[in-house]
Amino acid sequence: MAVAASPETYKEAMLFLATAGVVVPLFHKLRISPVLGFLGAGALLGPFGLGRFAGEIPALSWFTISNTEQISHLAEFGVVFLLFTIGVELSWERLRTLRRLVFGLGALQVAVSGLALGGIAAIAGNTLAASILIGLALALSSTAIVIPVMAERRRLNAPAGRASFAVLLFQDLAVAPIIFAVAVLGAPDTGNIGVGFALALAKAALAVAVIVVLGRIALRPLFHMVAATRSAELFMAACLLVVIGAALAASVAGLSMALGAFIAGLLLAETEYRRAIEATIDPFKGLLLGVFFVSVGINLNLEHLLQTPLTILGVALALIAVKGAVVYGLGLAFRLSRPTALEAALLLSPGGEFAFVIIGSAMALGIVKPTLGQSLLLVTTVTMVMIPFLARLGASLGGRLERRRAPEGPVEVPPPAEGSRVIIAGNGRVGRLVGEMLARHDIPFVALDMDAARVAEDRRAGRPVYYGDSTNPEMLRRCGVATARAFVVTLDAPRAIEAAVAAAKAENPSLPIVARARDARHAKALYELGVDDAVPETIEASLQLSEAVLVDVGVPMGLVIASIHDRRDEFRASLRGGEGAAPEFHGRRAPKRAAASGH
Repeated sequence: MAVAASPETYKEAMLFLATAGVVVPLFHKLRISPVLGFLGAGALLGPFGLGRFAGEIPALSWFTISNTEQISHLAEFGVVFLLFTIGVELSWERLRTLRRLVFGLGALQVAVSGLALGGIAAIAGNTLAASILIGLALALSSTAIVIPVMAERRRLNAPAGRASFAVLLFQDLAVAPIIFAVAVLGAPDTGNIGVGFALALAKAALAVAVIVVLGRIALRPLFHMVAATRSAELFMAACLLVVIGAALAASVAGLSMALGAFIAGLLLAETEYRRAIEATIDPFKGLLLGVFFVSVGINLNLEHLLQTPLTILGVALALIAVKGAVVYGLGLAFRLSRPTALEAALLLSPGGEFAFVIIGSAMALGIVKPTLGQSLLLVTTVTMVMIPFLARLGASLGGRLERRRAPEGPVEVPPPAEGSRVIIAGNGRVGRLVGEMLARHDIPFVALDMDAARVAEDRRAGRPVYYGDSTNPEMLRRCGVATARAFVVTLDAPRAIEAAVAAAKAENPSLPIVARARDARHAKALYELGVDDAVPETIEASLQLSEAVLVDVGVPMGLVIASIHDRRDEFRASLRGGEGAAPEFHGRRAPKRAAASGH
């Protein structure tokens, strides 16, 4: 006989799913990080939000999260799945290239930040044991928020993203020794501390070795066998088994669960199943990370914050200032550029999720006083909530510093144009390909870029690339914009594209301009600025896909090329004619237009 389900049992799950269904689309539409939405929802639905009034208004109990312990256990797997996907995207070779930052910058960041913060705690009157643990707990940063925020802003592969990830990875490695230190400081008279610490490290190293050896032996055959069944359900089950199994194996050895999942991801990155695994795991990662952010918001005691707002915010800002100064100084010592060091400092300066584990354990053992511990946890939560804003501030300030600083090595001014040539604004992947095609047809060109390292690389390869801001009229004059044959804008940021177009048009109104556009709406805006051709990425991708499928299903190549060209002309005419968005695709062959456009 089936047992009737209690709505109370599934209340937290339903509230979270409702939050995810509302928060993500709403914040995506508003162009705000969903992380802030989940944090705010946790604060609102938690025991310190609407939960405070549930006793007076019983109906509110249906809209509040009361079982915080249950949701915190589930939230931990959000970090686990996040580190697993990062491991899958990396490889042992790429990780080896980061070793200087991981074991150099990362180790020094934890040590120096821990000493500085622990010293401040000792000066404030705490015991030596409490000061050590407070310093180490607050020295750690938030992997679960920093990585998604960086990925959302497409900064994870930028220099600041790589440096931040390296430091966060070492912090995850340091969790096991810190947790062991909590147990030792809580019971200082139970045996030899040095022996116990050595045994803990040996146990952790053995666990890592076992995970790596078993993974290399078993993972590829396991996924080969599962893939042979062609069952999506079995493949998903195998993915979950590997993630959770590796995480639990690491946890048993005293390591963080996230570190075990990260190692498993690294092992799978070397297999041919990595892309399929990423696609399978990604939905779980997104949902569980949402649970994690909600759990962080739940710990935000707004009442306590409102009682002593200046104290809590003052300590939070002091924490950000101290850690930020340490990371910035160490970043410069490790030869990071000032913009990179500044952005990494702002990302890593807030507290992290492991502070809840360390300070919570210290309070349970009586090392840290409960009132102080609760205040520190609130400070940590407040700083974690600030991470999306700090990420935006870091990218903005870093960009300004990048524009101001001179490129490495002597600044080379583009030589005066002996004849007309094409000017390319931006020399990333798109700009470099445009330059290669111009070179194939023996058309002289000059390219401008603001990435000093990329410019140096291209100069060594003999390409006519120069460091400079293509939105600066003086720089365009030096490149010969007055006599240029054409101006090609391949920059990525829409505002920068529009600024470059406006600057070039002001210097030479008759200059032919071809500009990259994000979509049809952006292309329409560029046509209004006076470009001759705007190339929307989304439309061009659709046309290329259409061309490929028509050829593959047997339509003659000549007809395919003609119809694709006609359709491109229709889009261009629509965007130039001010009719709004480009016309949608219909299930018929596009009629040929009388007006040609040079194709």
